[in-house]
Amino acid sequence: MSSKIIMRRLFSALLLFICFYPVFSQDSIPTTSPIDSVAIDSITIDTVVIRRTLIQIKNVPRSVNLTNPVISFKKTKTLKNKPNRFRVPSFWTKKNSFTLNFSEVAFVNWNAGGNNSVSGVGNLSFERNYKFRYIQWDNYLTLKYGLNAQEQQKLRKTDDALKLGSTFGYRRDTITNWYYSVKATFNTQFSNGYKYPDRENPISRFMSPGYTYLGAGTSYITENQKFNLYISPLTQKATFVLDQDLADSGSFGVKEAEYDDDGNVITPGENTYIELGFMVTNKWETNIVKNVGLTNDLTLYSDYLSSFGNIDVDWEMTLKLQVNKSIITTIGTHIIYDDDILFDQITDDDGNITYNGRPKIQFKQSLGVGITYAF
Repeated sequence: MSSKIIMRRLFSALLLFICFYPVFSQDSIPTTSPIDSVAIDSITIDTVVIRRTLIQIKNVPRSVNLTNPVISFKKTKTLKNKPNRFRVPSFWTKKNSFTLNFSEVAFVNWNAGGNNSVSGVGNLSFERNYKFRYIQWDNYLTLKYGLNAQEQQKLRKTDDALKLGSTFGYRRDTITNWYYSVKATFNTQFSNGYKYPDRENPISRFMSPGYTYLGAGTSYITENQKFNLYISPLTQKATFVLDQDLADSGSFGVKEAEYDDDGNVITPGENTYIELGFMVTNKWETNIVKNVGLTNDLTLYSDYLSSFGNIDVDWEMTLKLQVNKSIITTIGTHIIYDDDILFDQITDDDGNITYNGRPKIQFKQSLGVGITYAF
């Protein structure tokens, strides 16, 4: 047989094998799985076979519930309060309060004697504080005024104060409690002050005196802001005496007027007195026991230029006993010592000052029961 015939037959056999090979190579699907008596669910896509074995649960425990869950809203209730709307967070905190303290004494057929009297002191305070990361800025305004009405006597002033202050602090990181600080304060009074029973010659007026402090230093402020220590090696103190009569007499440290032999004013007294010195302030608030709080406010100042070593003291301490949200009892002390405020001045018959006087410790104690309102 020739080689050509052999090649033709081999080519025909190869062609038949290629055409009918898919029929003989089709995978068959078994009716059972290797697991005994388990039906097999299969899905066939072309020549790819996907098998999924389903095994029925024969023993169901009693604690198992195979039923579909049911969602019910029968026991739900509406919200009592309306949801709060989203507000942009603020780094400002505020505190407003008004306190009115009373004290009263009444006598009826009292053998030991005495005069009926009523006293009242109003205190209005505002605070606006800002704190965010490295910056803290504290501001306050305090208005205080008190009167005493006594039988067979005119009204007398018992308290008078106008205080305004601002402290700006910057720290290098958010861990430390030490700040680089700049502090400014202003203090004065509202109405005339007298040495009773003399009501003709006021010993103080509005802006006579008036004090301003401006300085820079460092502050230590705790996170809860209950303790604040300020140390300033450079603070300017300005004393204002705008009433010319008080300025001519040299009150509160200003330079007094110059007079001729007849008592006429040659050079009027100065209205301002500038000092430069060292200042330390401390404000501390704490709760001694429940509903009993203590506030300590201390200011120390010493002048470099004229009398370094003489320390001006302004120390106020208040004990608050909170009866409830609106009723409060306060016990307070206030000590002032200023080397420029003189007492026991002596004048001659012509009105000329023969003795300027000397500084003394000023002390005030107060006790009152009143109402307080925060807003």
